[in-house]
Amino acid sequence: MADNNQNQINIELSEDVAEGVYSNLAIISHSHSEFIVDFIRLVPNVPKAKVKSRIILTPQHAKRLMKALQDNIKRYETQFGNIEDPEAGMMPPMNFPSAGMA
Repeated sequence: MADNNQNQINIELSEDVAEGVYSNLAIISHSHSEFIVDFIRLVPNVPKAKVKSRIILTPQHAKRLMKALQDNIKRYETQFGNIEDPEAGMMPPMNFPSAGMA
């Protein structure tokens, strides 16, 4: 019988990385050999947005990520209901105009 520990990877997660980075926009570009995903945080009424994190993937890893996201979205929607996808032209403006003061 093969040793199951042979296929396990010990992954270390530092406190800084565990906190995560919030992103409400992702821009994806690619070349022949890689996919680049820039995660951006748009802030209301701020005209300039910053890339908060950049992930570079091989095409094979990008495809695996896509499949994993599709699987997780399917499970999420089974548990919590359909995620609404705004139709083209229905996305909110990038400057998040304020609706009023609270």
